[in-house]
Amino acid sequence: MMAFGSPSSNAHSTSSTCHSLLRELQQIWTDIGESEVDKDRMLLELERECMEVYRRKVEEAANAKSRLHQSVAAKEAELATLMAALGEHNINSPIQSEKMSASLKEQLGLIMPLVDDLKAKKDERVKQFADIKTQIEKITSEISGSCTIVNSLSTLNLEEHDLSTRKLSECQSHLRALQKEKSVRVQRVLDSVNEVHTLCGVLGLDFGETVSNVHPSLHETGLGQYTNISDSTLEGLDQAILKLKTERKVRYQKLKDVAGSLFELWKLMDTTREERRKLSRIISFLDISESKIVEPGALTLEVIQQVSAEVGRLTKLKASRMKELVMKRRAELEDLCCKTHIQPDSSTAADKSSAMIDSGLVDPCELLANIEAQINKVKDEALSRKEIMDKIERWLSSCDEENWLEDYNLDHTRYSGGRGAHINLKRAERARITVTKIPGMVDSLISRTLAWENENQKLFLYDGVRLVSILEDYKVSRHQKEEDKKRARDQKKLQDMLLAEKESIYGSRPSPRRSNSFRKTNGFHTNGNGSVTPSPRRNSVGCATPELQTPRSYSGRQNTYFKEMRRLSTVPLNFVAMAKEDTMSFSSIGGSEPESPPQG
Repeated sequence: MMAFGSPSSNAHSTSSTCHSLLRELQQIWTDIGESEVDKDRMLLELERECMEVYRRKVEEAANAKSRLHQSVAAKEAELATLMAALGEHNINSPIQSEKMSASLKEQLGLIMPLVDDLKAKKDERVKQFADIKTQIEKITSEISGSCTIVNSLSTLNLEEHDLSTRKLSECQSHLRALQKEKSVRVQRVLDSVNEVHTLCGVLGLDFGETVSNVHPSLHETGLGQYTNISDSTLEGLDQAILKLKTERKVRYQKLKDVAGSLFELWKLMDTTREERRKLSRIISFLDISESKIVEPGALTLEVIQQVSAEVGRLTKLKASRMKELVMKRRAELEDLCCKTHIQPDSSTAADKSSAMIDSGLVDPCELLANIEAQINKVKDEALSRKEIMDKIERWLSSCDEENWLEDYNLDHTRYSGGRGAHINLKRAERARITVTKIPGMVDSLISRTLAWENENQKLFLYDGVRLVSILEDYKVSRHQKEEDKKRARDQKKLQDMLLAEKESIYGSRPSPRRSNSFRKTNGFHTNGNGSVTPSPRRNSVGCATPELQTPRSYSGRQNTYFKEMRRLSTVPLNFVAMAKEDTMSFSSIGGSEPESPPQG
């Protein structure tokens, strides 16, 4: 028979009771007369029943322990999850330090407060994240311009994932960045709206309609509405500004063009200052650059139309005066050409211009512009011809002195003691020096003229005739003149010899009376200093030798001098037998030639 033993000292009394009851049961079985086999069988059954009771209790206790252990483990896991979510890695679990000594219930009692504290902290942290998330989603929605809430924290699960202070700081930084971007966008929108307002004022356009076309919130923001700051709004404002600036530029250029025509008409029409003052405010906008015009109404269509109307009015008035103005400028061109000895362009001659204007074949403005261009061209050419023209003036002046000297030498009273004789004598000395320089002047003038023609790749024309040809003709004529004088002197010497032979044979005879032909038919004229100066023309002597006539005052319009010079240079010499009286006349003036100046 199995003996029941005490499992522990605390169960000693229970074990004594069980032994006492077993002995009593055995006594009862003896008294009943149970056999030993039955007694053993019943004791085995009793023992099995006791084992069942113990086994059941043990299983119940093991189940309770398991559940308790699971509770502790679950709390530990929850604690770990909360600590990980909140980033509380500095909290040490009490289980690790007291696990060996503390029971499961004690461990659970230690974990529960920590879990409750972290839960409360998590709830507070969730509220913070939720608030930040709401603000982020609102600003993101404003920036995107969409009514749909965009989850800027899509990687964050506010219930199970990262709720640490680091993540909270990141979200706060994200929020601050969005707030800063919003502030920048709001300022950009305000600046753009202000610029649109200014441009609309300058152009006279409806500001409200312009910005409403971009986004309604830019013009009227009611209760609960906000100004749209999306990319599409900013882009729309930029496009609106660009369009307005382009329109401002177009209108400014149009006003500038119209004002240019107005200025030209004012100048042509000699418009008074009082009449110009009516549009002075509008015209004053052209003194500043197009980008700096901000005055309201400066470039409205009405302003441009007003200037255009004035241009139209003046254009009608101009038509009646253009012909007179064209003729005036043509006369100025001809006068300038006459002074500079340049042939004017015949395409704009007065009669042709008048006929073209009357027939309507040409615009008077174009004709006037053509004449103006010709005037400028003549002025430019005159500037390049100035050096040569100065040389021509000096040459012509020297020729005048030569003519005066020739006339002076023909005057038989030049050595008389008349009034101003000494002054003329001094002038004659200076004139002889000047005359000796004429060939060098002509050669220098030819050289300089050829250099000018080579440089400008065109002929140097003097009243339509090439200057080099004129000078070459002059050189030939001058040479011919010198040859004529030489032959005349030789002829005079021969005649003197014949006269001497006759006198030696027949004796001397009275000198013939001087011919009155030596006297100047046009006499003398008194200059400003009291000297007597010969007139420009010369009388012919008793020979047929032609003389070179160099003018003192040259008419550029007629070219008379150079034509006459070329005619004279081709006249053949005619030596005729001279009378004795004429021979004596030559003798009386022979010593007054330029080549043999008087001594004295």
